[in-house]
Amino acid sequence: MVKKSFKTKIIIPPFTVVSAFVVSLIVLLSIGFFAQRDALVQEKLSANTNSLKRYLETSKANSKAAAVSMAVNPAAVKAISEQNTGEILRVFTSVLDLYHINYFTVCDGRGTVLARTHEPDNFGDSVLGQQNIKDALDGRVSTYFEEGTAVKVSVRTGSPVYDTDGTMIGIVSAGVRFDMDSAVNELKKLFNSEVTIFFGDTRVATTITKDGHSIVGTTLDPAIADVVIGGKQEYSGDADILGEQYITFYMPLLNARDEAFAVFFLGIQKAELMGASNKLMRNGIILGLVGLMITIILAYFIISSITEPIIRLSGEMEHIANGNLNINIDVNGDDEVGLLARSFQKVADTIHKLLDDINVMITEHEKGHTDYSLNVSDFQGDYQTLAFSVLKFASFGMKDPLTGIANRRSFDNRLSWEWKKAISKKTSISLLIIGIDNFKKYNDTHGRKQGDVALQTVVKTANQSIRPPLDFIARRDGDEIVILLPSADSKGAVNTAEKIHRDIEKALIPCAELGGVKVTVSIGVSSQKPTQGMQVNNFVSLADNALLMAKEKGRNKVIVSE
Repeated sequence: MVKKSFKTKIIIPPFTVVSAFVVSLIVLLSIGFFAQRDALVQEKLSANTNSLKRYLETSKANSKAAAVSMAVNPAAVKAISEQNTGEILRVFTSVLDLYHINYFTVCDGRGTVLARTHEPDNFGDSVLGQQNIKDALDGRVSTYFEEGTAVKVSVRTGSPVYDTDGTMIGIVSAGVRFDMDSAVNELKKLFNSEVTIFFGDTRVATTITKDGHSIVGTTLDPAIADVVIGGKQEYSGDADILGEQYITFYMPLLNARDEAFAVFFLGIQKAELMGASNKLMRNGIILGLVGLMITIILAYFIISSITEPIIRLSGEMEHIANGNLNINIDVNGDDEVGLLARSFQKVADTIHKLLDDINVMITEHEKGHTDYSLNVSDFQGDYQTLAFSVLKFASFGMKDPLTGIANRRSFDNRLSWEWKKAISKKTSISLLIIGIDNFKKYNDTHGRKQGDVALQTVVKTANQSIRPPLDFIARRDGDEIVILLPSADSKGAVNTAEKIHRDIEKALIPCAELGGVKVTVSIGVSSQKPTQGMQVNNFVSLADNALLMAKEKGRNKVIVSE
């Protein structure tokens, strides 16, 4: 019988327990991983489905905006009235990128094609078979998913064109194509999944390849076709595509006659997904085994080392494990235990500094000082990555992504801090609430994107009239900008408000279509010298009421609360 050493007797039990634990943990994590993977795949496919629907709605909106805008464009109307094909092509081709569409088809008042931007040499035929053309001839603007003579699958908007005396002289039809390789390739980058467009049950554009060749021209599974084309219903689930298994989503496109004439497909290949999953799982197992080996080596080292330093080191590490990082590990020596002690001390010091810096940053952010940040250069490796992540997360939570200024949460924090400070120091505090006049009408007229430009210009102009970091500017809600003026009395606040009002009235909002437009603002002003017992909410309400009064009195003015 082999005699076991004392060291061996000590090592075997923990080694057996740890090994069993690691193996069990790997098995449990494997089960949980595969369940979570399937859930995440379904979640991703669902998100892509919603993104696809938003993409189609955006395409509709772009098509309509292009058709309606160009139907009243003076150069376009003149070229159509003269039936000048060359000039029509020049005018309409130049604005394709502006409206994010692929083509225009321009007809005369009888539905005969005068010009196609996508096929310049193809004109003179009739497109009366398209519903958007028929509706335009009846004086209506309409948008449909339709097939055409040259374009098989697209969304189109038809808009009538009138001359100066009100006579219909033609039709502008604007479209976004889906039946091109460039379209599906772009969507694949957007959704990170395979994309296919079917015309009927036949693939006309796809990102899927087999043996290095596109599978354009192949047909849809008949069982799925019955559901999607025949039943006009969406379909999601597993599907076999030319011998490859995919997790899929199919959506029918319905034309003006409520027929499913085309189908959108999104899919994730199972083999690719399984390969990535298996690789990730293998890496996890390897890491688990590496961790097990490190545990065995560490256990052997502890048993072989001098007992007393290890006991002391264990006691110090217990403090760190319990969250007490402000310690000094009292274990000296040049051996492995001393090195381990110094490494743990460095870890504790680094984490302690990182936590202290995070706490300071949080405190400053709660005061509304959103520009205060961590000095990430103080850290290295993963600590620096963590510091970057914390800083990025904190910035997302305290700043408005559109304008780059503080958000509502940051404003509330800063207001609370400045209010208490004003009470303590017995100083005045003022608040300006700026609202863009008729902002909804501005958005409806010029578009949401132009509205964002207007809001950014107002913020930039207002920011030039204040004294950061003493003064504080934030976006509160929608088009409302708030400016907090610590130590400013009513007179100073009104002067600042009037200057901002004048500067914005003079400012020119950049506009691609018009070159530049102007907006006006209404400003409500509230000033107080707060004392104990006064409510900050009443202070804000006074400015809100002043803003409301400014709007009720005709807008474009500064009103001071009474």
